Amino acid sequence: MKEHIYFVYMVASKSRALYTGMTNDLRRRVWEHKNSMMDGFTKQYRCHRLVYYESFDDVNNAIDREKQLKRWNRTKKEWLIAQRNPTWDDLAADWFVRHQFEPDSKAREKLAAAHGK
Repeated sequence: MKEHIYFVYMVASKSRALYTGMTNDLRRRVWEHKNSMMDGFTKQYRCHRLVYYESFDDVNNAIDREKQLKRWNRTKKEWLIAQRNPTWDDLAADWFVRHQFEPDSKAREKLAAAHGK
């Protein structure tokens, strides 16, 4: 039988707008946030940085924790984040390759010449 893992997480914008969510695939969900794949709060406020997460092996515990965190005021959420990530670094900063294609120097020169640079 496959073991399931669930995550409760918080993503933030540069101005520290916060969104709390739950998923069974944190890597996929963070990628969706970073690429503004879903309309709504995180797309509107550009919440692209993973600043906090917890993992659970029981979906009901994860749902309960998400609900609990969503009820918390901002000060309490900031306190929780600061316990593990005081500088609000993007915990997923190195999870994804930014550019699938990186041209070599000759290719960059050709591209620059073609664009008049």
